[in-house]
Amino acid sequence: QVQLVESGGGSVQAGGSLRLSCIASGRALSDYAISWFRQAPGKEREFVATISRSVSLMTNYGDSVKGRFTISRDNAKSMAVLQMNSLKPEDTAVYYCAAVQNIIGGSNWNAYDYWGQGTQVTVSP
Repeated sequence: QVQLVESGGGSVQAGGSLRLSCIASGRALSDYAISWFRQAPGKEREFVATISRSVSLMTNYGDSVKGRFTISRDNAKSMAVLQMNSLKPEDTAVYYCAAVQNIIGGSNWNAYDYWGQGTQVTVSP
């Protein structure tokens, strides 16, 4: 099985950028579709972005982040990245990396088998 560790969270002002990383170990990252989810206090876990495990690298994004966030992966480095630009206070949440052994992941967090511990992102007005 794969272990996931996120990093790169922090505090930033609105309009700023952050880059989150998800490092995989234990098994090849190329075996998994990778997604990012987030959860704010008192709210349900929300789908952010997903990237397929295939060479064609299909991606999909939640409506609230389209055009601002970009997901990518480097299987040789066992790493997935979420580049977040034009951040808004409503982006404040704990961000989680998740993996599933499908060609591409979906927006339902229940479908994912492996999760990181999360990294906090705080965006101030």
